[in-house]
This record gives sequence, C-alpha cells and structure tokens, in this order.
Amino acid sequence: MILRLLLFYSFLNFFLVYAVRAQDYDDDNKPPPEQSNCNGIFLTYTFVSRTREYPYIKNASAQPWAFKSMATILNAGMDDLKGWKIFIGFQNREILVSASNAILEDGDGFPASVGNGTTLAGYPQTDLKNSIETAGDLSQIQTQIELTGTQFGIRPPGYPMPRTIKLVNDGYKCPAPKSRSTTMLVCCVRDPKFKIKNTATKYLPRQKGDLSMSYDVLQAYGNNYLAQVTIDNQNPLGRLDHWNLTWEWMRGEFIYSMRGAYTRKKDNLDCIYGAAGQYYQDLDFSKVMCCEKKPIIGDLPQDRENDKDVGNLPNCCRNGSLLPTIMNQTKSVSVFQLQVYKLPPHSNLTALYPPEKWKIQGVLNPQYKCGQAIRVDATEFPDPGGLQATTAAIASWQIVCNITRPKTRQARCCVSYSAYYNDSVIPCNTCACGCEDTVKCHSNAQALLLPPESLLVPFANRTEKAVGWATLKHNRVPRPLPCPDNCGVSINWHVSTNYRKGWSVRITLFNWMEMNFEDWFVAVQLKESGPGFQKAYSFNGTLLEDLNNTIFLTGLPGSNYLIGETNGSDPLKDPRIPGKQQSVLTFTKTQIRGIEIVDGDGFPSKLFFNGEECALPTQFPSADARLYPLNFKLLASLACMIFLLDNVSS
Repeated sequence: MILRLLLFYSFLNFFLVYAVRAQDYDDDNKPPPEQSNCNGIFLTYTFVSRTREYPYIKNASAQPWAFKSMATILNAGMDDLKGWKIFIGFQNREILVSASNAILEDGDGFPASVGNGTTLAGYPQTDLKNSIETAGDLSQIQTQIELTGTQFGIRPPGYPMPRTIKLVNDGYKCPAPKSRSTTMLVCCVRDPKFKIKNTATKYLPRQKGDLSMSYDVLQAYGNNYLAQVTIDNQNPLGRLDHWNLTWEWMRGEFIYSMRGAYTRKKDNLDCIYGAAGQYYQDLDFSKVMCCEKKPIIGDLPQDRENDKDVGNLPNCCRNGSLLPTIMNQTKSVSVFQLQVYKLPPHSNLTALYPPEKWKIQGVLNPQYKCGQAIRVDATEFPDPGGLQATTAAIASWQIVCNITRPKTRQARCCVSYSAYYNDSVIPCNTCACGCEDTVKCHSNAQALLLPPESLLVPFANRTEKAVGWATLKHNRVPRPLPCPDNCGVSINWHVSTNYRKGWSVRITLFNWMEMNFEDWFVAVQLKESGPGFQKAYSFNGTLLEDLNNTIFLTGLPGSNYLIGETNGSDPLKDPRIPGKQQSVLTFTKTQIRGIEIVDGDGFPSKLFFNGEECALPTQFPSADARLYPLNFKLLASLACMIFLLDNVSS
C-alpha cells in the first residue's frame, strides 16, 4: 500500500512539473523569434477581420469593407521611449474611424482619410518605460492600438495590409518590415549616428517648428487650475491675422474665465444640463465663459490691452496678429490665460491634463498642422516682483505646428504675369483658390489672356474684355468660359525693362476682399536672379540671402495698409474697386542671360503674401514679334540673301 502511494505521488509530481514546463513554453504564447531577439522597439501590425459594407457594388475596386486590425508597440530596449509615434503606411484608400490609446499626430479627428499613410501618437500613455525598471510589466512597456475603419478594393482571400510600419521618433532607424500573411513586424533600434543631447531633463526636450505653443499650468487647486497659453511664431515667413485657436477637452473640462482672449461663443448650457451641472450644483454658471467641448478662441482687440478685467497681460490683445520676427520681434508672440474647471475622477490637485487636437488658422495665412501636446520641462518666467529670480510653472506642454504647402486649387492668393515684350497678361490660374459652382463655367479650361487694363476690373466684369481680346489675338475661346480664380488677393508681376546692365519689375497688389490688411508683407523667391536685387521703390525691400535669396517687401510707414475692396464711382462699369499697392524693383544683370530675359529667370519660383504661398501661372509671357520690328527686318534680309544665293547657284 505504501509503495503504491509513493508511486502515485511520484507520478503526480512528474505530471505537474511537466505541465508547468509545458505552460511556460506553450507555442501559442511564445513570442516570435524577432521579438525575442529585438534590443529596441518592436512593432507589429496584425489584420484581424473585415466585413462587407453597404452599398454592395459589383466593381471590386470600389467596394467598401469594414476592417479591424491591431498595432502593438513594445519597448524591448534598455531606454525609455518618450512620446512614441508610429507610422502605418496604409495604401488601400483607408478611412480610419477609431484608434484606441492613440490619436492622429496632425491633430485631425476621426473619421480621417489615411490612404497615403498616417502617424499615430500615444494618448493618454505617451511614454513606454523599459523592462528593467518595471520588472517586465507589460502595462508600462507596451501599448496596443485597436484600429477600425473602412478600406476599398481588396476582396477575400487577399488581406489589406499596409506597405510598411515604422517608428518615427528621433534617434531610431527601422529596417524594412517582414510580412507574414496577416502580420507585419519590425524591430527598430537606436541609430548610432544620432547624437543624443546631454540634457538632464525629465521630459522630452522642446522641439522646433514654424509655430510653437506652450500650455503652462501656473496655479493648481483641487478642482480647477490657471493655465497660460503662449503662441510663438518661429518661421521668418510665417504669419497669422485674426487667428482662431481651437482644441478639444478630453475629460469634461470647461473654461470659467479668460484674460487676453475670449471664446467666440459664450454658452453655458452644456454645463448646466451636463455632468458639470450635477457636480457643481452651487456654481453660478452665468459667469462661465464657455462649456463647449471644442471651443473657438480669438484674440482681444488692442483697445482691451490695459483692461484690468480681461487684459493687462504682456503680449496680449494684438487683434489676432502674429508677425514674423524679421518684421517685429515683439509682435511675434501672443499670450492669454484661462481658468479651467475639472470633473471627477480628475478633480484632485495633481490631475493636470492639457486639451488635445489643437488647430489654429488665420484669415489669409499659411495652413498649419499641429501635433499633439507633449510634456516638457516646466517653463520658467521672470519674477513678477522684479527680483533677479525665476518662477517655474507647475506643469508645461508644448504643441508644435508646421506650415503645409497648399494643395492644388486650395491657395488663397494668386499671381499674374506680364512683360514689356508682350501686350497680353497671363492671368491667375482657373480655380486657383478653388471652385464651388462649376455649372456655368469650365473649371479645367486655361484662363483667357487679358489686356493690361482688365487687371483693375473684378472677374465678373472681365468677360467682355477677355473675349474681345481673344478675338483680336485670334485665340480660341472655350465654351463654357473658364471659371474665375476666386482669390481674395492677386499680385501682378510685370517685367517692365531689360537693359544691358540690369532689369526691373513692377509689382502690384490687389485686394479683392472687404477687409484691410495692416502691416502686410510679400516675399519673393527667384531661382537665379534673386541675388541681383538692388532696390525697391515705394516699398521697403530686403534681400534675405540665408532664406533662398528671398526678397522681403513691406509697406513704408503710412502705406502699410492694403485697404479692402470699395464701391466704384460708376455702378454699371466699375461696381467694385480693389485696394492696390505698387512698387518697382530693380536688379543687376548678374544672373540674367543675354539681351532678352529667358523664361523663368525674371519670374518668381515662389511668392508669398502674409505667409500664404500664392498660386503661380503655369506659363510665362512669350516674346510678341510685333514688338520687335528689327527682328522682322533681319529675317527679311536673310530671306533675300538666301533667294539671291539660290538664283546665283542655279
């Protein structure tokens, strides 16, 4: 009996040990070999499932499919990964509907078209710690992103996989990923050539960009805090006029009061009838500034700068103007403060979170794409009492925005070309600034050449002149006629003279909008002839050699206003007259070849108005033979000589 019991317990012990070992080395839970061998950041993308969406279409390339997938980021290295960002190279016209534990880096919301790929950033977990300091806690060293969306074109049994995945954090390099049917994986490692700055900072260092915004918590209480927002223009050609700033509160916060700025809509109903009203039952919501989840914030006018209640802040109340530093260093920064109230479970002293999805835009200015709010070391401010000391913010975040080049037909200003050697003007491109109604006009037709005097006439009144000029020049007139350019500001670049030692240009600005532009500027880039710039008459002109030989033009004191469109004296012939500014620029002929200006040498490669890149014509003025009678005489003489030589030889 005892022997049997010993044999039974021995067998049971052997079975348990084998079971435990089998569990430790179960193939189902075993990571792929690439993960075990990765000393860096291990990325995976796994296609999960998809279902056919309505409408059902016979054309397979147009059939929409709802898909689900998962992206995983694992810190398998020895260093913490701060502010992780992953690029997923979607390629099947995907529309991303949701992403857990992440947001779109460019600040756009869902749904978002990501057919050319997109970058996701961590939220709310922005950093991944290393395994050594966390005892391998997956919740701290790994994040999983559940993706849902719509894709087109690939039907079963094919799998809609991205073309690539990679980590886009500085200091890492990723090889080409490996694909296994429904899985894509890659190990990104430290780049040995990347120089790590020796900074003893707890958080990420501040980044450079065209526009930098700082969200600093100055005072913190149990259920509310005081924050300051600083907008800093860091691009020498960047600018904002009458800016509007918006973001999204992610935890039910609302703005109680503001200084230096205001919300475009003052509405407290969302608080009264929402969670805020239930929690703050004794709060007077009639004094609340804004309860919107996505408030739109504007700058205060200059007359509120010294207002003790809503102003009285350094660098506030600029009427929404942010100038480039080369124009005015002090007017390149804007500041405002806001009192923010929080809701449970974040109503404690240390629960501080910035808003997300920041966006900023001006009236006729560059388009900015803003990234996520990144935690940085606390901002330091001079002591308000004038002592030689600094005061640090409680917490600080940085939001970096960069200028994006306007897409085709999405500009907001345009350029026309003309020259002394051709009596026709090449107008702005058709639909240069977009077209909404194309029923009565041709959106793809080339704009008709114009007589010079028609530049002063609104497009609606140019039809008769344009058609008459085309008839006179024996040019084809498309039917229907080309659509207008629809731009608020147009600029004419006219090559006026060309002589042995130099040449000159007349530049004219036309404002077709009803608003005035104060302290306007124009920046011109010429590929070869820019260094020959000498002087601007009636404008201030500066050659910026370090900025692609850009010619920077501003109005002289007293003429720095580009007024808006006004009513003409004759309502029938000239119903509207644009605001206009004009100057002459002179150049030395250091880069212009020959007697005649070669196509493109005397015309801009880029032209900016108030930071917005304007649409340029697709052609240059060609030499008009009627303006060169000497050439005809020369050709006639050559023809006679050829005729005589032929007769003599015969």
